[in-house]
Amino acid sequence: MKEKIIGKSLLELQNFVKALNEPRFRAAQLYSWVYEHAVFDFDAMTNLPVDFRKKLSESASIELFPITSRQISKTDGTTKFLFELADGKKIETVLIPPRSTAVDAEERMTLCVSTQVGCPLDCKFCATATMGFFRNLTTEEILNQFFTSRRQSEKRITNIVFMGMGEPMLNYENVMKAIDLLTDQKGIGISPRRITISTAGYANFIKKMADEDRKVKLALSLHSLNNAVREGIMPITKKYSVEDLLSALEYYYHKTKKSVMFEYIVFDGLNDTDNDVRLLTKAARRFECRVNLIPFHSIEFTNPHGISATLRGASPQGIETFWKKLRANNVPVFIRHSAGVDIDAACGQLAAKEEELIH
Repeated sequence: MKEKIIGKSLLELQNFVKALNEPRFRAAQLYSWVYEHAVFDFDAMTNLPVDFRKKLSESASIELFPITSRQISKTDGTTKFLFELADGKKIETVLIPPRSTAVDAEERMTLCVSTQVGCPLDCKFCATATMGFFRNLTTEEILNQFFTSRRQSEKRITNIVFMGMGEPMLNYENVMKAIDLLTDQKGIGISPRRITISTAGYANFIKKMADEDRKVKLALSLHSLNNAVREGIMPITKKYSVEDLLSALEYYYHKTKKSVMFEYIVFDGLNDTDNDVRLLTKAARRFECRVNLIPFHSIEFTNPHGISATLRGASPQGIETFWKKLRANNVPVFIRHSAGVDIDAACGQLAAKEEELIH
């Protein structure tokens, strides 16, 4: 089997070229071609000797994902890709343009990447949960989403959010290795401040990120600070309670001096009460954070049952009322703009169909 070059660090490339009886500096050249210049054809790497290029063609590969399907939103230009992996499994990745009224509309382009095929967490509002869990993505598969999407984008990708299919913290090593490669200023060169990793609530990994002084932004998929309510819609709360999470985030903030983003889908009558305002206000006084209020995006296309079938999103007016109450308590709070709703590409809607996952 040929070695996959995408996903290899400089050290791994040094070991690889050494095994091919090539000098160490060839690894840096190869690294630059792939990560800095995005050249994926060995024959086009013109400063490499012909015999080395021949060795690479025989022993290694740089293949971008085949695009099984591509859907483009008619309302906001969001693009959703369905990518096929080597084993026939499929994942979804979303390219999100900014709103036309955004101050950086001309420059910004955001990519939402997946980290697992499916997800094991069974959050009741998330379409990905209905797929079940198949496996973690490799570092190569995480980076390949970026490289393939970049080729399809008319604008440079400036921001990356790890908010696609799967729980990034359950694939911690591969995700962090991908981030290291994405942010290497001698390679791809994306600023860590433009990368956000979202977790459903693994307190242990939140502390690990703090101890490792990770420079990327951290977001918590929160949705309720009422332990019973959160446990009902996010079973992971049975493992890590709300207080466990707040303690971990407090540790993270004091260790890194970086604020945390709370992602908060507003459900009608479930997590939009005055008590929820009080709990969020109290949390905001423990450490620096901001709250992103998110409209609930329907997952009816997955034929939900149980609790999932009963969830109803707050109306736009209800979200605004909740926002005003938090603002009145000096909580930094924003209402997130929905993107890609008409192609099931919005927050919580990613889910490759069963027949798409397995040939």
